[in-house]
Order: sequence, then structure tokens, then C-alpha cells
Amino acid sequence: MDISVVIPLLNEEESLQELHDWIAKVMQSNRYLYEIIFIDDGSTDTSWNVIEKLSEKYNSVKGIRFQKNYGKSQALDAGFEMAKGNVVITMDADLQDNPEEIPELYDLIVKEDFDLISGWKKKRYDNVITKNIPSKLFNAAARKTSGLKLHDFNCGLKAYKNEVIKTVKVSGEMHRYIPVLAKNEGFTKIGEKVVQHQARKYGVTKFGMDRFVNGFLDLITISFLSKFGKRPMHFFGLWGTFMFLFGTTSAFYIGVLKLYKLYNGIKTILVTDNPWFYIALTSMILGTLLFLAGFIGELIIRTKSNEKHYLIKEKLNF
Repeated sequence: MDISVVIPLLNEEESLQELHDWIAKVMQSNRYLYEIIFIDDGSTDTSWNVIEKLSEKYNSVKGIRFQKNYGKSQALDAGFEMAKGNVVITMDADLQDNPEEIPELYDLIVKEDFDLISGWKKKRYDNVITKNIPSKLFNAAARKTSGLKLHDFNCGLKAYKNEVIKTVKVSGEMHRYIPVLAKNEGFTKIGEKVVQHQARKYGVTKFGMDRFVNGFLDLITISFLSKFGKRPMHFFGLWGTFMFLFGTTSAFYIGVLKLYKLYNGIKTILVTDNPWFYIALTSMILGTLLFLAGFIGELIIRTKSNEKHYLIKEKLNF
């Protein structure tokens, strides 16, 4: 199979038929063998009914329905697990991503051997204050932290080699950072393509300003995980050892100084009246806790399972 199109969605009943017809037209005109995987992330409208009708009419349409709303990352992860195409295209279901971009994205992966191509919505039709400006700040921070020179990390329109999406595990709200996750797994040929952004035709956006706050917090998380995610003892153990040695040395110095003054008859204060005593004690406790955190982190990594953090209620055409 040439292409799998993975589409996570939440309450997009009005756009699904039109989106399917548009994708199908592009695929058929280019003679691709394809599948369209809709992942219904707990919709409360009739989105699943639309997907059911499409799957009954077209064998190329497949559906996954979550028990409840788990989030875009979990929806993408479920779609990636089922995708069979040599190239996997992701896009949003709100018609703001243009299916006409698919052939060029496909060629960049197949003919130019890119591992991943991320869309760049250079010209946007979103609200400048609530979306465009925060998005620019977020992307600048992501570029600085990750080292990837992408302009639009959060663009839903992306293309991947199949082996990339089978290797990268997306959880939490890490869908924004799939290029970073791919880079951390050794897929270094990551490119970017300017894509057309269209104004929302139906419904309302499902994301508010809180996504940028969450995005920055996730950026800190993934920055740490990219360096120490597979070796937490190198971080926690290092700082734990340093703080414990600092505390121990300070306590030893306080004790020696106290004994010296007592031996020589020099007036001295109680050890517990010395502020350095508490600094030393705190340092030793924090050092021990950090070391234990690193040790427990290593145990978790070695025993962690690949459990899915979502429950699939129903599947169609799989």
C-alpha cells in the first residue's frame, strides 16, 4: 500500500464527508493505493455515524472509536499502530489542511528519501493574538531547544516513512514534538514544506490558549527526556552525589571545627546553632533523594511495559 492517511478528530461531523471525497479525488487522480484511518477521539456528535457510513461504502475507509476523549496524541498513536502504508500522512479533520499537498509530501518521502516532512503553514487564517503570536513564540522556543530548524512544529499535516511511526511512541500531549521524538530515535533526515492553510469552514476550534502553556511544559519535558530519558541516573545520580558529598564535607568540617575549639578551650556555639549544620543536613537529604530518584528511574525504564493509555471501543474495516 502506498499511503495511509491518519486523521484524528473530535466532533467534526460536518466536514468528514467533504474531507473524504477530497482525499479520495487526490488519491485516485494519482493512482495511489491508499487507506484513510479516522480516529474518533470520543466525539459527542454524529461523527462516528458518518465514519460508519463511509466505511460501508468504501473499503479504503477505516475507523477507530475511543471509549472517551483521550487526546490527539493517543489518537495518532492508535492510527499509527494500524497504518499499513509505506508513507503515512497525518492531517486534521477540520478542512484546514489541504489534501492537494499529499502528492508532493509523498514524493519527498519516496523520491528524496526523507524520514519525515513537516508542514509549515506560512500564511495562516487564525486569530493573530490568540493563535499566531503564541504559535510563533512556541515554535521559536522549540527550535532553540530541539535544534530542529522547523517553523511549525504543531502543524497537523505531516508525512512519515512507515518505519518512523512504528518506532516513535506518542503519548501525553507529545504530538507537537513528533519530529523531536523521531530525531531522538535516530531519524535525522527531517524536512519541511510550505503548505496551504485554509480558514475553518465548519464548527469551532477544539484548542484554547492553554495548549500553549501545556506546550511549553511539554517542551521542558521532552528536552530533559531527549538527554536523560534512557539514563536518568546520569542526571539525578550526578547531582545527588554532588549534593551528598557537599553536605558530608560540610558536616565533617563543622564537627572537626567544634572539636578543635573544645580541645583548645576556645568558646564555641552549639552545632545546632550553626546555620551550616542545617545546610549540610539539607544537602545530604536532597542528595540521597536525588540518587534514589535516579535509581528508581533506571528500574522503571527496565521494567516498563508498552501498555496503551486509551481504550478502543470499536473498529471498522480492520
